[in-house]
Amino acid sequence: MAALAALVSLTWANCAAAQEAPQSVAAALPDAPIPYSQVRPKRPQPKARTAPTAPARAPAAAARPQAPTIAGAPPSAAALPTQVSGARLASNQPIPAAELEAFVDGWVKDAMAREHVAGAAVSVVQGGQVTLKKGYGFAGLGPRKAVDPDRTLFRVGSISKTFTWILAMKEVEKGRLALDRPINTYLPDKVRVRDEGYRRPITLKTLMSHSPGFEDRALGQLFERDPARVRPLDLYLRQERPARVRAAGVLSSYSNYGTGLAGLAVANLNRKPFETLVEEQITGPLGMQRTTFREPRPERRGLPAAMPQALRGDVATGYWWTGAGYEPRPYEYIGQIAPAGAASSTAGDMARYMLMLLGNGSWNGVTVYGPQAARAFRQPIQATAPGINGWAHGFIVYDLPGGRRGYGHNGATLSFHSSLVVIPELDLGVFITTNSDEGSKLSNRFVETLVRQFYAPPVTFPRAGSSQLRDMAGAFEGYYVTTRRAHGGLEGFVNLLIGGSSVRVTPEGRLLVSGQDGPRLWVPEGPIADGRFIAADGDRRIAFIMKDGRAAGFTDAFNADRKQRAAFWMNPLLLGGLALLAGLAAVATLLGAILRNRRDVRENQIQARAALAQNIQAGLWLATFALVAAWAIRAADVAAVFYAWPGVLLITASACALVAAALTLVTVVVLPAVWQGGRRVDSWSLLRKTAFTTTVVIYAAFSVALGLWGLLAPWSA
Repeated sequence: MAALAALVSLTWANCAAAQEAPQSVAAALPDAPIPYSQVRPKRPQPKARTAPTAPARAPAAAARPQAPTIAGAPPSAAALPTQVSGARLASNQPIPAAELEAFVDGWVKDAMAREHVAGAAVSVVQGGQVTLKKGYGFAGLGPRKAVDPDRTLFRVGSISKTFTWILAMKEVEKGRLALDRPINTYLPDKVRVRDEGYRRPITLKTLMSHSPGFEDRALGQLFERDPARVRPLDLYLRQERPARVRAAGVLSSYSNYGTGLAGLAVANLNRKPFETLVEEQITGPLGMQRTTFREPRPERRGLPAAMPQALRGDVATGYWWTGAGYEPRPYEYIGQIAPAGAASSTAGDMARYMLMLLGNGSWNGVTVYGPQAARAFRQPIQATAPGINGWAHGFIVYDLPGGRRGYGHNGATLSFHSSLVVIPELDLGVFITTNSDEGSKLSNRFVETLVRQFYAPPVTFPRAGSSQLRDMAGAFEGYYVTTRRAHGGLEGFVNLLIGGSSVRVTPEGRLLVSGQDGPRLWVPEGPIADGRFIAADGDRRIAFIMKDGRAAGFTDAFNADRKQRAAFWMNPLLLGGLALLAGLAAVATLLGAILRNRRDVRENQIQARAALAQNIQAGLWLATFALVAAWAIRAADVAAVFYAWPGVLLITASACALVAAALTLVTVVVLPAVWQGGRRVDSWSLLRKTAFTTTVVIYAAFSVALGLWGLLAPWSA
């Protein structure tokens, strides 16, 4: 029953129920990060100034020439200064360097200690100059190695995609790639996307807006621990082809696979590896000598060249906070789908990259892309509700405090979390990266917090609720499931367990959304019938899709998926309830078989065989619960799930459930014969027939639910 309780807790909580603490790295490792400033001499800091009326530009750590104006590119917002009422600075006023460093130091160090982040690096550019470039904590803990913003390489995850979109738009500018032509036009024959019954073709534009219509599969193949499992990009795209589950262009649902297709299309056009194109067309011209899509693995025929030896010693180690200390994780190989996430870089190199982005594709006399691409990267493809990212040709659109708008991308691997945002109106670029699994709590909030500090008026949090929302609670409350999931199989089963969000209205008139990222409160922004909400404690938005006065789904600010109102069978509460009933029935069945007095047993041959089948079922169901619970305990470390997917535990659990479900079908078929019985001396009593039937019904309902959820498919792994 303990195993059953663990399974029920897993489904009802929408996440892994327990956590297994692995062995600590070493007794000497710190329990909290030590700031970088404590392991090197601290530079004298001028006193932070109160917000001046017209601050002078501070000298930069590494001054760069102002990017030239490009004809036809979006106008520089710095030439159109705006002052948000109550904000400390106007848009044409740079952040004083001393105030910037003091604020970033305090915020980052506090957040690192609170969230257990081992190391971080930050760079800020403004006015064509690097105004801050700094490392915090450690790149490695065994032995300790401090983060160096110019040398330490962090995995920047999906920020890699911005390089892919730049390469693609360069081909568009040359006329060799079209935004609206089928992407199959540019792909090798073996990789071309099958239509699967959908007439609308997938194009570069739908890939850029993450709306190709693919399901999302990642477990066991997006990240690799063993470099021997890294495959060429084209082979990976052939072997890991996801199903198409909706027409292209209907809605955004984040797709790493789709970005891989775009990267291969560019490589195929140029007859060069993707990694080489990045070096020749972006990182090389910009002098980003410590940015690479290559990984530290042995050289292997058929793969792009590995990471240069000169860089390998400066690669940061990723860490997982276990509750008892930092546990190092193995290097995450992503080279098999490099265009989606394989880049490694330093804070210093990303400062150069941001200066180029703010310069509309040009910096320091180098032009990476032209006016057409510059316009595209600030022009959303989709028309979305205010505050919702419309995908500016692959770049995320950020609505920031004070009505400011930024463009860039977040990045996440298993252990690294990063964010890069440029804000043209402020001529400001901000980059942050971390090397710990909880780092997203820094990277996702840092830019918003920085802009609010200097360029937005004070706001009182939390925002007030709405009595009208309380009255309309039924229009929004319910359970919603993400579109970014596998549709079927064991991965689909896991995605349904953890990929849902519950929505309810609090007595204070706020909307409480609880999902994979934890609970968050929202308040209406505008008429409630429009379905637009703003965070009670920040500036993020969500927008509901309203149909006939009722919410059918919602999208958050990043627009990486849509949470759709779930069918009743998708609710983990239903599955958990059925699991509880099935577990109780299984225990009762086995206890009855053990305790029943054999001399008092009256049954015919059919009933005897039906009882045997039900006893076997009971054992199989309990084994399923125990195996899934054991798997859930191991799944506390998400890296273990990715690297060992699906694993013996989950496959065996699926096989046990499949056999138990098959036996359920047998018992359903013989149920009429069980009730016919025979003479009283050789037939079950009415009570036992009723108990048997009740158990059959419970097992049948549970089997149907597991079939819909995908657990009855051990072969799907």
